[in-house]
Amino acid sequence: MDYFKEVLLNKGLSDKVSGYLAGVIVIFLLLALVGVIQLIVKKVFLKILTHYINRNKFKWDNIMLNRKVFHRLADLIPAIIVNAFAPVFEQYSQSIRRLVMTYVFLVIVFIVNGVLDSVDDIYRTYAISKIRPIKGLLQIIKIIFYIIMGIVIMANLMGENPLVLLSGIGALTAVISLVFKDSILGFVAGIQLTSNQMLRIGDWIEMTKYGADGDVIEITLNTVKVQNFDKTIVTIPAYALVSDSFKNWRGMQEFGGRRIKRSLYIDMTSIGFCTEDMLKRFKKIQNLSDYIVKKEAEINNYNKKYRTEESMVNGRHLTNIGTFREYISCYLKSHSGINQDMTLMVRQLAPGEHGLPLEIYAFTKEVAWDYYEGVQSDIFDHLLAVAPEFGLRLFQYPTGYDIKSSVK
Repeated sequence: MDYFKEVLLNKGLSDKVSGYLAGVIVIFLLLALVGVIQLIVKKVFLKILTHYINRNKFKWDNIMLNRKVFHRLADLIPAIIVNAFAPVFEQYSQSIRRLVMTYVFLVIVFIVNGVLDSVDDIYRTYAISKIRPIKGLLQIIKIIFYIIMGIVIMANLMGENPLVLLSGIGALTAVISLVFKDSILGFVAGIQLTSNQMLRIGDWIEMTKYGADGDVIEITLNTVKVQNFDKTIVTIPAYALVSDSFKNWRGMQEFGGRRIKRSLYIDMTSIGFCTEDMLKRFKKIQNLSDYIVKKEAEINNYNKKYRTEESMVNGRHLTNIGTFREYISCYLKSHSGINQDMTLMVRQLAPGEHGLPLEIYAFTKEVAWDYYEGVQSDIFDHLLAVAPEFGLRLFQYPTGYDIKSSVK
């Protein structure tokens, strides 16, 4: 500064003008020096570091590089240079150092933010992250860190001791509780959701109130993001998952089989005893031949014992609905898509205005949605088509075709 001032004085400029111009020259040279060094660091050293990181076997440094942690560290270099030259500007040196420290604190905020994001990214590479996500916890740490750094920056600009301002934070507790009410509720809810194994990333949940029916893709401090099967994304408050009810399909996925629970509605006017012609025809069906022979022998012995073979009312006889029920059971037991180690049954439910419900209760071998729907559709395609072979009619409300046929 003195050198440039003296040169300008020798050029015939006044003392005041020389002082200002000398200051401008020094500032320009300082900015040029900072720019050159910053350019060298980012264009040379960071490129070398990036090349080394991409070639080594570690993954954590790649994640930190993507989060620009090393770039933020490089941003500290200008502050170091300016701080070193602060004494040149004697009367402004203290103010310059305060501004430099404010800049350093802001860069530190970005560095810590990048490091915490990197920690979450690294943690997500492990399987346990789906069971116990830590993003909500890291967001709490960020909030606390931001508050502390905000107080430190204010204290630095005011020239006060940060401890003096920190000591007064107790008076702001009520305000903080009000402003961060959702965050506090979400944090508590997040702890409950993860510690009680209520929710994991990747779980299929259903929450009608919020229009959610899909996979959990993110659990944060305040919200849970669900990607529906139509690829829309629903955001649910974390505390709503604790206070309200929701359905989690994880149990079904871990169980290894997905339940089929659907009924065929039989027109009860089509139910009756099997005729001799029907029994002969049924014996030709592979799944029923053994059953028919065994059942006929059992019924004949019973009717002879009680002398009821000639009575349709007092004796025992095979019915088309019972035979059809047995056929469905045999068909399911031989179906390649049904898990034979899980519950499998065909049962009648209480008859109603829609006829007699014949319910199929079974589990598929796989839980994938498309596989499940394919197996279920395949089963009912066949049963709907084969029911008339047993003399049974399926119930449905009259259609225009029915009315037109009845008129003819």
